[in-house]
Amino acid sequence: MSTLAVILLAIGAVLLLLFIGGLMAAARRRELEAPDYLRHVAEADGALEEARAADRGWDREVLEAEARRALEAARPGWSYENLHLVLVDDRPGVDEDAAHFLAMAGDEQVRVVLARQDSGWSVESVA
Repeated sequence: MSTLAVILLAIGAVLLLLFIGGLMAAARRRELEAPDYLRHVAEADGALEEARAADRGWDREVLEAEARRALEAARPGWSYENLHLVLVDDRPGVDEDAAHFLAMAGDEQVRVVLARQDSGWSVESVA
């Protein structure tokens, strides 16, 4: 085997090890971030329950339906696997209330913000 072949094999082996190490590091990072994300979702669910107990305008089915309509209008045909309620902003009165949803499709995330007015829930933003 020539010297050039040995050098190329060594470089290839080092690159392969770096690639595998990067994949393992990325997987570990996702594992470490998952509990925080799930905790935030659980906190938002708890806040929704508190808001619903305080006033009757916080119906989860209505909120999700409005978020789904907003996603369909902003991104026709885009399919997502999960729609999570991630933030409930229940302020005194009804005109400053907001609900934030996160639609997830693989690595892509789209945030839907709903604002509450006297007439009901409306889309504030889809980003």
